[in-house]
Amino acid sequence: MESKKIFFLLDPTNFWIEKFLEKSLKDFPKKYNYVITKNQKIIKNSIVFVLSYTKILKKNFINRNKKILILHPSKLPKDKGFAPVQNQILRNKRLIHCCLLEAHEKKVDSGDIIYRDTFLLSGHELSEEIRKKQAIAQLKLIRKFLKNYPRFIAYKQKGISTFNKRRKPEDSELNIDRNIKSQFNLLRICDNDFYPAFFRYKKNTYIIKLFKK
Repeated sequence: MESKKIFFLLDPTNFWIEKFLEKSLKDFPKKYNYVITKNQKIIKNSIVFVLSYTKILKKNFINRNKKILILHPSKLPKDKGFAPVQNQILRNKRLIHCCLLEAHEKKVDSGDIIYRDTFLLSGHELSEEIRKKQAIAQLKLIRKFLKNYPRFIAYKQKGISTFNKRRKPEDSELNIDRNIKSQFNLLRICDNDFYPAFFRYKKNTYIIKLFKK
């Protein structure tokens, strides 16, 4: 009998988690056949985990599948929307919550929550290290779900909802009149390859890439 398929839907423009996911598949339950894709059209009648996806899921996509599960790294209903980890770091947060929730047809990041977990930042981690901790926490939730499925309880979100806007390249700009320490969290969350930190001076733009010694 052919094993059941589990899909992982990744964003073609935001696929940083793929390498962590690929390494973890060997630790997932063997009774499933796992497929990583960036194409919604090939998925139907399946369980789908949506990771770091920046587009709104279409209603017909949600309805044609058994279960659409979103991984979102915040203490929902706070920090819905874009770049939740980065926005929390900019507010000096170190304990980051992660949620596994069901997709909602109309509202982003508003579905019922199945599991929660946390990861802790020390305050020195750079972008790649932050992403690794985030990936470990989120993949742990996926393993837990697959191990227990179909036994789980989902519950409604409670509390005041907040929403983060999409971060743009200009959000990585440093203020040359402020010191490095006061802007260290901004430096930490910048991606050296895709959205590096920068500053403007004397009609020129200068890029800064940060590495640990």
